[in-house]
Amino acid sequence: MSTVTVADIEAAAERVADTDIVQRTPVERSRSLSERCGADVRLKMEHLQRTGSFKTRGAYNAISRALDGSGAGGDEPAIERVVAASAGNHAQGVALAAADAGIDATIVMPESAPAAKIEATRAYGASVVLRGSAFPEAMAHAQTLVDEPGARFVHAFDDPDVVAGQGTLGLEVIDQVPDADAVLVPVGGGGLAGGVAAAVKARSPETRVIGVQTEGASTLSESLAAGELVARDEPDTIADGIATGGLSELTFGLLDEHLDDAVVVSDDDVANAILLLLERAKQMVEGAGATAAAALLNDDAVDDLDLAGETVVPLLCGGNIDVTTLKEVVTHALVDRDQLIELAVRIDDTPGTMGEISTLIGGERANIRTVRHERSRPDLPVGDADLVFEVETNGPAHVDRVLNAVREAGYEVEWTTREE
Repeated sequence: MSTVTVADIEAAAERVADTDIVQRTPVERSRSLSERCGADVRLKMEHLQRTGSFKTRGAYNAISRALDGSGAGGDEPAIERVVAASAGNHAQGVALAAADAGIDATIVMPESAPAAKIEATRAYGASVVLRGSAFPEAMAHAQTLVDEPGARFVHAFDDPDVVAGQGTLGLEVIDQVPDADAVLVPVGGGGLAGGVAAAVKARSPETRVIGVQTEGASTLSESLAAGELVARDEPDTIADGIATGGLSELTFGLLDEHLDDAVVVSDDDVANAILLLLERAKQMVEGAGATAAAALLNDDAVDDLDLAGETVVPLLCGGNIDVTTLKEVVTHALVDRDQLIELAVRIDDTPGTMGEISTLIGGERANIRTVRHERSRPDLPVGDADLVFEVETNGPAHVDRVLNAVREAGYEVEWTTREE
């Protein structure tokens, strides 16, 4: 079975150092996350790559090796076209690396891929084919397109050259944070985690490498527990970049050998991490990019991993979040933090009542986003109605003041989002 060594990763690091399409990304301390979890948290800002993710590292290394005939398959003819399947970030990495090399690229993406990632891939010069509702279907179709001499399939993670390229990120982390006690890595297909784990353990054996997945795509924990690969046909997570459906034999072998631990977080944790990073660190990241940081917002994960007092480096591996997804994530997080609530107020359906209640809510300095009349509910007495307000607040204490103001005016009010 093929594997990836630190020598492979060091050779890849020399290659990516020769191109300006792969950047050496900065590390910044996060005071907010440090205070939240009791560790010294250093954010590896890999989302600041030109394509918005680490994927260019692996794509560039694989295409460079294939162009000089020294790729993972041994002696190969010079390539003229590359084919790949991706939920979005690998697509952009391959498209940019192919454009830089002057060859064509065809990328198959699932129909559910974010529009921003689809358009960005096209903007880098690739031909995009949309196929299937999830990554496994896109992958199956992409593999049928490599049917002529000179074509090279660049797998998102089941390719030693790609994994070695991703592993260069691990070398950078240890170079920038030599005293790191733990590196948190999001895991989809395992290419990034496998490469980073191999690099980190070779350079700093005492540094723990911890894989992080979401509940709807937790194939790493399931595979490690079963001792064999476990796949999901339709992974379900807001972190679309890690919704690959499973690992490969290559990446599972690397993780089984080098990974110290694995942890699972919820989509709520990820949404809250996206919002915290945006508000406090002033960094916009996508779901996969926030997954490692999300582990630091999960008290059970922090306790289980014993991270308190350690120097911890979560990899912010992607920043390609589209506006629609960002709106949904921010709304969800605001609801979770009781900063966006829904109130149902029972009223006698008479003129002026809506204005009176709106004045009560506004008097507490809460902002009404929307309001609607509900007159057709089966439990409503004749002549009554429910006014349903969507209200922005500063948090739970502010909500209590709003509720008290409405109740003291004699109205029956229900905080419906809290009940849900």
